[in-house]
Amino acid sequence: MKTITSIKASKSQTPLVMITAYDALFASIFDKKVDMILVGDSLNMSFNKAADTLSATMDIMIYHTKAVCAGAKDTFIICDMPFGTYTDAKTALKNASRVYQESGAHAVKIEGGKERAAIIKALTDNSIAVMGHIGLMPQFVRSEGGYKVKGRKEEEIKKLIEDAKAVEEAGAFCLVIEGVIASVAEEISRSITIPTIGIGAGSGTDGQVLVWSDAFGFFNEFQPKFVKRYLDGHRLIEEALDAYVQEVKTRKFPAEEHTY
Repeated sequence: MKTITSIKASKSQTPLVMITAYDALFASIFDKKVDMILVGDSLNMSFNKAADTLSATMDIMIYHTKAVCAGAKDTFIICDMPFGTYTDAKTALKNASRVYQESGAHAVKIEGGKERAAIIKALTDNSIAVMGHIGLMPQFVRSEGGYKVKGRKEEEIKKLIEDAKAVEEAGAFCLVIEGVIASVAEEISRSITIPTIGIGAGSGTDGQVLVWSDAFGFFNEFQPKFVKRYLDGHRLIEEALDAYVQEVKTRKFPAEEHTY
């Protein structure tokens, strides 16, 4: 299993693989096959049909993180800190401590750059491992008026690099870069010594993450440009369900071999 030390040592080596999971069943499938599992607040959209991630709560995230930890015994697990749970150092420490005490996660993830550096430092100073997150930040969607790709303008590029350095200096062991122009994400990766994990940020980062329901075609409402579907899961489940319904209605199931 990856550790903080081995993750940090992966900088500029074989790319790190991270995927989301929200329950023990899928976590057990992903266990040992990926380097890290993120229990993302993306579950609020993918599985709760919410318009954004903002209404996810601490209780919800701990519940799902605990389930993932039960299913994936040999994979490094990160819990997304939901909106409003790290507004200041005291609040962040209280909530992140709950994650450690109640779920078994190895780290937490926090969105924000320089403005969150003091909060990240408060956590790392108290032995809580933190993964940073800059660029397009889903928890900022309402204040920014939508999901906007970053790094198109010079001032944005400068700020992104400053944010990355501030997060690193605050003690984060790794950094997610989301929705950033590929060349800029690569420049950010070169500017810091901790590994970067890209999502919609090109191949120049130190690893990649995808939401599992996007990657395997179960979330069918829309497909972001950065998502590659490795399976048409929605269609396969529909076909299997249709077969089950048909066999029940025609009494083909259960057959003799399924009967005591």
